Amino acid sequence: MGGFSIWHWLIVLLIVVMVFGTKKLRNMGGDLGGAVKGFKDGMKDGGQPPEDEKPVVAASQVSNAQAKATSERNTIDVEARQKP
Repeated sequence: MGGFSIWHWLIVLLIVVMVFGTKKLRNMGGDLGGAVKGFKDGMKDGGQPPEDEKPVVAASQVSNAQAKATSERNTIDVEARQKP
């Protein structure tokens, strides 16, 4: 554990618990565990959703996506400048 003794680490742990509280630390641990589990599942599946669980897209969603894509192609991004 580097150049620190066990007493140094216990004091650091005590300060962290006092600052964050046990409930917040427990929630952060649960969130971290869920993220790691999701990452492992994603790596195992290869990042592809199963064939029987592919999302169904409604016709209105397709037309909205097409309209958005069309409007984005016609948008010109410029930078506004002030006159000196």
